[in-house]
Amino acid sequence: MLSLRVEVAIRNGAKHLAEGPHWDDVTQTLLYVDLTGHEMSLLCPKLDDNVTFVIPRKQGGLMVGLGRTISQLNWSSHAVTKIVEVDQGTNNRFNDGKCDAKGRLWAGERLINPLVPAGGNIFWWSLYSLDLHRTVRKQATNFHLSNGLAWTDDNRTMFFVDSPVRKVYAFDFDLEGGNISKKRVAIDMATAAPDIGGVPDGMNIDMEGKLWVAFYDGGVIGRFDPVTGKHLQTLKFPVTQVTSMCWGGRNHDELYVTSGRQGHPEEYFVQKEPLAGSVFRVTGSGYKGRAAHVYEG
Repeated sequence: MLSLRVEVAIRNGAKHLAEGPHWDDVTQTLLYVDLTGHEMSLLCPKLDDNVTFVIPRKQGGLMVGLGRTISQLNWSSHAVTKIVEVDQGTNNRFNDGKCDAKGRLWAGERLINPLVPAGGNIFWWSLYSLDLHRTVRKQATNFHLSNGLAWTDDNRTMFFVDSPVRKVYAFDFDLEGGNISKKRVAIDMATAAPDIGGVPDGMNIDMEGKLWVAFYDGGVIGRFDPVTGKHLQTLKFPVTQVTSMCWGGRNHDELYVTSGRQGHPEEYFVQKEPLAGSVFRVTGSGYKGRAAHVYEG
């Protein structure tokens, strides 16, 4: 860790909330979204709803979370094709999303506006998977705010963040069948990281099987052992709203970290957090991750 360096990769790269970073191995480029700004990376025009994640599709184009839909985006024409819409008529949207090693897409929900009731299910949302035939399945439910996803190297365990309860859950994972079972708490931040403020947000995993968790309103990323539940290390950032991260670079030894710029008047950010909304690059950590999977359908 002696050569650890945190630098700005894209200054103020989001007007509101940078999220969902994905390193594209094919093009060696970073993709991410400006969630509430309805924008994706820096190259795509505005979309017509909250865009929550972006994942390359093996056959071409991109898969995006767009409101309560999973949609396909044609990069050249910017045409959007809705693949599936869940829980119509509710005050929800998709949030974080990633693909497993078989190329299925997994994404969870959250409430759009916590102040607006949602038919009695105000705090209970679900985790879905989209298989290669574009069939959507509700895999688990009764979550408050779905966030980061990660899988172990042997694909036998999947991890999932529920932000407001400040917990990382683990599931037994069936790679071939695309099923999860035996939900349990892997990390409870109340005991593992009581001194870190904010809530756990995006998440990733390194080659040693340790989880990296961003803390929104906490200004840090924490590294945790999901077997023991212990907090191992903390990376601090010059912004409060740290949202997510992904491994990138040719050797997957660079950590790209997104951040937000919302909830305060612009004067606050100018005076207190001028780098809010930036994308940061962490090098020299001594750790590596794996290439992110793409959608195979």
